[in-house]
Amino acid sequence: MPRCAFLSTDNLENFFVYDDLVKPFLRRLGWAVEDVSWKNKYIDFNQFDLVIVRSTWDYQDDPEAFLACLEKIEASSARLENPLALMRWNLSKAYLRDLQMQGVSILPTLWHNTFDLACINQAFEYFQTPELIIKPLVSANADFTYRFSQNDQPLISTFESQFKHKPFMIQAFETSILENGEYSLFYFAGTFSHAICKKPAEGDFRVQEEHGGQIKAVQVSEAMLEMGQNTMAALPYNALYARVDMLETARGLAIIEVELIEPSLYFNMDTDSAKRFADTIHKYYA
Repeated sequence: MPRCAFLSTDNLENFFVYDDLVKPFLRRLGWAVEDVSWKNKYIDFNQFDLVIVRSTWDYQDDPEAFLACLEKIEASSARLENPLALMRWNLSKAYLRDLQMQGVSILPTLWHNTFDLACINQAFEYFQTPELIIKPLVSANADFTYRFSQNDQPLISTFESQFKHKPFMIQAFETSILENGEYSLFYFAGTFSHAICKKPAEGDFRVQEEHGGQIKAVQVSEAMLEMGQNTMAALPYNALYARVDMLETARGLAIIEVELIEPSLYFNMDTDSAKRFADTIHKYYA
């Protein structure tokens, strides 16, 4: 019987987790499945045939330790998915520049390694917009992501503290995320599975459920499917799972992020998606 581990974190009490929906389908296909914390230093990964990174939703607090865990899995006899090289590439949002160089449309972005007031003033001038978004290159769950205007002077001291020695990115705030929401397209082994639209709660700009975001299943347009497929084709390595996030903007569709480490795959939003994912795992790794 092949054994599969879903790599998780110790405490998911404050998160919405849907990976349990996959386990019955894998077990029917003859797999033994269990959750394993990435923080457990005593796990022998050689006991597994496959380790799939799933709900490691605190890795951004200690990315070096997280990478060390992935390297330990890679050195074992277990197969790691997604591949270590792909996840290492995806760890910093600088990967968006690589995608842009391959012709993928991303949101216009200014990239910085250290913070000073001049970069904020430059961003308002460059984007000609009343509001900006600033976020670190290594982050998850919208941690340390801020929406601000030129009147938000008290936030400057926060930025000075948060980004003084941490690479970050600045973008114009796109109001379409409030009006139309953010679209997420899910891919299993490069094949489109399903899609959702995420809209922030009233008065917020973050779309995650943990922040009150509202989620619904959607049928996406041909243009979105084409954008998603082109983005997948631009990845440097094949992915067992991927979530491609995009926005409709005044300039057309733009990629926000491509989640290749620990994206929620929202199996609750598509009746057949959990079985589809289990079948994909069995097809390629049994």
